[in-house]
Amino acid sequence: MIRENTEDLYAGIEYERGTPEAKQLLKFVADTRGKVREDSGISLKIISEFGTRRIVKFAFDHARENHRHKVTAVHKANIMKFSDGLFLSVAREVAKGYPDIEFSDVIIDNLCMQLVRNPQQFDMLVLPNLYGDIISDLCAGLVGGLGVAPGANIGEGIAVFEPTHGSAPKYAGQNKVNPIATILSGMLMLRYLKETEAADRLEKAIAAVILEGEEVTYDMKLDKSGGVGTSQVAEAVIRKMQEN
Repeated sequence: MIRENTEDLYAGIEYERGTPEAKQLLKFVADTRGKVREDSGISLKIISEFGTRRIVKFAFDHARENHRHKVTAVHKANIMKFSDGLFLSVAREVAKGYPDIEFSDVIIDNLCMQLVRNPQQFDMLVLPNLYGDIISDLCAGLVGGLGVAPGANIGEGIAVFEPTHGSAPKYAGQNKVNPIATILSGMLMLRYLKETEAADRLEKAIAAVILEGEEVTYDMKLDKSGGVGTSQVAEAVIRKMQEN
């Protein structure tokens, strides 16, 4: 999943109900597009050509570099023709520069159903910010939950790596939660740094621990009971790395 992370409804351009700014914007909308209820709060959905081209190009470059075969753009262009419509048209334009990689697009609500029914049809998804936030949790659920879902925030010349579940401070010090998402985020950092051999070694060790199914936390047990602690999982991964 490649998610744009600076625009869309998460850009933070909002107007509180009843404020002078909201009233001014509502008046402009009423004068140009039709009446809107005066007791409305407002959030602006921002999709730029620049932001879209940057994220879609990143997705195709990532696909080519990592030997992936298909990129799917996710949108609601049938309804939001000038925001999601722009995202889709720019994605199609960028795709023409990558003839070696298959391109498709899918409407967001259909994607939700397809991910549940037949996720194997997709290889890589590229999405605007809000859809990416929602679908990332859906995809995490398909592969075992947020405890195994790593994340990477990659910008121009700088990157930050963290599990998609965030810091989860209420579990601090309990030696309970699944550390795999955090460790896998480190694996993504190693790949970003071109430390491919180290990344492969770490990823294979994690896969081996999961495959054995003995030294995993409670959330990876079928009955959601038992399991080992956070530190025990980390130690099991270290042992597998030493064995290999």
